[in-house]
Parts: sequence; structure tokens; C-alpha cells
Amino acid sequence: MDGDRPEESSRNPPRSLMYRDHTVAVVVPAYDEEGFVGEVLDTVPGFVDRIYAVDDRSTDGTWAEIERHAGRRALAGPASSADGEGRIVSIRHDRNRGVGAAIATGYERALEEGIDVVAVMAGDGQMDPEHLDRLLDPIVEDRAGYAKGNRLGGRTDLREMSGWRLFGNALLTGLTRVASGYWGMADPQNGYTAISRAALEDLALDDLYEGYGFTNDVLVALNARGVQVADVAMPARYGEEESGIVYRSFVPGLSRLLLRAFVRRLRSGDSSRPPVGALVAVGALGLAAGFAGSLLESIAALRGRSPAGRRRPAILLAVVGAWSLLAGLVLDRRDNRGTVVSVR
Repeated sequence: MDGDRPEESSRNPPRSLMYRDHTVAVVVPAYDEEGFVGEVLDTVPGFVDRIYAVDDRSTDGTWAEIERHAGRRALAGPASSADGEGRIVSIRHDRNRGVGAAIATGYERALEEGIDVVAVMAGDGQMDPEHLDRLLDPIVEDRAGYAKGNRLGGRTDLREMSGWRLFGNALLTGLTRVASGYWGMADPQNGYTAISRAALEDLALDDLYEGYGFTNDVLVALNARGVQVADVAMPARYGEEESGIVYRSFVPGLSRLLLRAFVRRLRSGDSSRPPVGALVAVGALGLAAGFAGSLLESIAALRGRSPAGRRRPAILLAVVGAWSLLAGLVLDRRDNRGTVVSVR
């Protein structure tokens, strides 16, 4: 990632504890999570070899809490490494860069140490450590290269979400499905994820979005590289923590990001695939031209300068554009059939 190298407490390779013959690391991104991040670090399952606790230049006592817990775990317990340094690696950014940048920093360190599977558990305690093995299983069994949680799998889970959060999540699910090509997944904002080393090595981490849209951008990048995704159902878990997402600005901003990512994915696709990009481009242009023409003709008609019947060519153009766009999306969905494995 760009910027000065973050501060780190240890650079020794992890002692292998292994999960089903795979080394496992957990990235814990944290920003102003004092009172939460310590418990997260202490409850990471014992089979995890390395924990990368990345403080995104917090303004409270998050960094001190990370260092305190890292030091305590370094001195006692079976999770301590043979050289006396604990499995928790504390890393601090030189400036606040965003949750995506914090995750990418942990990913980079995991690649350096040759970790087989890398998971992400946020520093706010919303991700239940008891479900970590369910994310790892599809990867160690070679059923997927990337696994993510899905809190939208049942009525009980849905009731755990506020109405506004549920609406925003449903909207972003639809947009991310279109942008990424993973039409069978849901809950793209769920940051509880795991990724194989092979899939991680193929990602251009420097090109990924550094903010809250990181998980969405990762999905787009993975689809362009043909990576299978596992959608793992799990219950929502909310406590006293407060979300840092401001939906009024987050949803429009992420929508623009997903539109650019969608165009980038279609442009980078295999030329042997159905002409999805061409159909979508023609559809978008047709819709834009049709609506613009219809609007101009309507204004002219209101001013008595044009008969209302002249709007018909513009309306026809919009209809053709809508048909072309829909056909492109249908072909894209067909082309991406089977790219998501559902785990219940």
C-alpha cells in the first residue's frame, strides 16, 4: 500500500498451530475501538497461528489496548511462539487511511509470512469467533477461494437489523451483485471474510478502495479473476458498539464506486464471453439519450413549440435501451452461474 511503512511489534514467522493442515491468520482492523478490540484479540480461536491487529491511527486508547493485550499473550499460554513473542502482531498506520487500507496492511503481512488462509474480524466485536471455522472450511476444502458471512439468511437474522440498516444492506446487495457478477451472494457489507493465499496473491491490493467499500471492491476484483465465493449464513451480532458508517454519504459514494467497478470488470472480461459489455453500453446510452430526448420534447411541447407526438422516437429509444441493458444483465448472470457456493 502507499504511504509510510506502519509500525510493527514483531516480524518473526508464526509457529504453526494449523487448522486442518492449513496455517491461519486473522486481520483485526481497528479505529477508535477502545474497550472492544482487546476482547476481540482474546477470543480469537486457539487454532489461529497469527493475529494482525492493525490500528488505523485511532484517536482514543485503541493502540495502547492492542499493545497491552499483545504483550500479555506473548508471555503466557499455548498461543505463544517459541521465541517468546506472542502470535499477536500489532501494527499502527502513520495516518488514518480507512478500514480497507487496514485490512490490506494485514493481508500484505500474511503474504510475507506465507499464511494459507487469512480471515478478517473487525475490532468492534460484531463478528462471532465461534463461526470462524465455518468460513475457513469452504477454503480448506477447495470449494472456494473466498468466503464471506451472510446475515440475511433468515427471518430471525433480519429482525436483528434496524430498518434503515436492512434497507441499505438490501440496496447495496443488489448493486454489488450487478457490479461484481456474484449474483448468488447477499450481504456484501459483511466484513467477516476469509481468503486463500492463492486468491490473495492474485489481488492488486494497491488498487483496491481503502474505505468502507473495500469488501465490495474485493468481490469485483475476485470475479474478474475467476475466484469462487462461498456465502456462509450466520446470525447477526450487535452489541454496544456504534457503526462508523454514515449512510447518507456512504450509499451514494459506494454506488459511484460500484458503477466504475462494473465498467472495469466488463472491460477486463474474456472476449469469448457473451457481448455483455456491448449490450450494457448500448443500453445505458439508449436510456440516457431516450430520457434526455423525451424531456427536451416535453419542455418544447409545454411551450407550444413542438407537438407531443414527436416524443415517440425518444421513448422508443429509451425502450430499446432498457431492453438492451436488461439483456446484458441476463447474459452476465447466466455467464456467472455457479460462482457462488451457499453454505447454510
